[in-house]
Amino acid sequence: MSGAVPSLPTRGDAVLANLRLIDGITPDEQEGLAIVVRDGRIAEIVPQADAGPDATDLGGAYVMPGLINMHTHFSLSLPGPGGDAVSALEPHELALHMADGARRTLLSGVTTVRCVAEKGGADFALRRAIEAGHVPGPRIFTAGRALCCTGGHGHDADDTVECDGADAFARGVRSQVKAGADLIKLMISGGIAGEHEQITTPQLTRDEMAAAISTAHAWGRKVTAHAGPAAIIAEAIELGLDCVEHGYELTPEVAAVMAARGVALVPTLVVTRAGAFFDDLGVPPWMQERSLGAGPRHLASYRYALEAGVDVLLGSDMPPFWDFEGTSAVVRELEHMQAGGLAASGVVHAATAAPARWLDADDRVGVLAPGRFADLIAMPADPSADIAALRGIDLVMKGGVVVRDDAGRTGARR
Repeated sequence: MSGAVPSLPTRGDAVLANLRLIDGITPDEQEGLAIVVRDGRIAEIVPQADAGPDATDLGGAYVMPGLINMHTHFSLSLPGPGGDAVSALEPHELALHMADGARRTLLSGVTTVRCVAEKGGADFALRRAIEAGHVPGPRIFTAGRALCCTGGHGHDADDTVECDGADAFARGVRSQVKAGADLIKLMISGGIAGEHEQITTPQLTRDEMAAAISTAHAWGRKVTAHAGPAAIIAEAIELGLDCVEHGYELTPEVAAVMAARGVALVPTLVVTRAGAFFDDLGVPPWMQERSLGAGPRHLASYRYALEAGVDVLLGSDMPPFWDFEGTSAVVRELEHMQAGGLAASGVVHAATAAPARWLDADDRVGVLAPGRFADLIAMPADPSADIAALRGIDLVMKGGVVVRDDAGRTGARR
């Protein structure tokens, strides 16, 4: 071998034809078109007749934007032996563990993630490595380490920073911005994974929330919050919160306020329906009971949000690629969103264009239109008719580079 050994390609060229386009903008599928990709971005969408003789024939597949998972933890460590094994990893081992998770996430059809609490700053190194083409993975927007109170939700892992008092929370925000965070995450209540708390336990004072949110906004960062009870969510919304994670116990009244203020919800429905996943990790009975027991109320909260017109966004919390109930965890989450009352076309929107808009990145990702990155997935069936079609994802492209092609239509293989 002679010459330099190249990094993984991060931008490619392609012409994709014979497809049914779900672009994330137009509600209905479009036929008779071809997608022209140059240097990683969609250059133009042209009539099929103009595709040229070298176009790749996708055989009538449905093509849509790559999924955007807004609640991802590459360093997740829940209570139990499985999580303990992750917590015990040395920094170098943790980086490799997270890189493998990023690779598997991309192959599952998730081309962009929002990380909402990762250990030790490894997410920033992982993002740089992916961008440089050293390792494969999705585009990463990250909150860095989440902020909690002393003993608060997630305090026992290195993916949080314990803060007490308004000044400490302001410093906590600045510390994550300094590290490179794109957004800030607050732990404002208890949850299902804290042994010495309840979902309904309020954990931050009004002054602490106000200091964190105002500081983040001053630095141009949105704020999302791990949150369960309606009362604490309502208070945080009044102070300017931008997004709610989980929302286990919303009320119609609080959902209406969320809709009026433009506060999004990432429902993570799968986490209260994840018994088999918990069994895989050896999660203790107290957490399983709390999680699965919260399921009916969690679903009711989600339906309140839909009825109020809240913008709901895809987020699995579980590793997106996890083999779960016959598909991946991210597809299972989307199926729960549809079963809970959101039409399949709305679920597609919640997994693509809506998250991109929240991230202020809809000029780059989330839709298939000229100027955007060529991040897309393809499958034989129509996901806008039934989101279960995503169980058949057989092609994944990121930045014009095919990273998975089960059918071999582009000459690449998974």
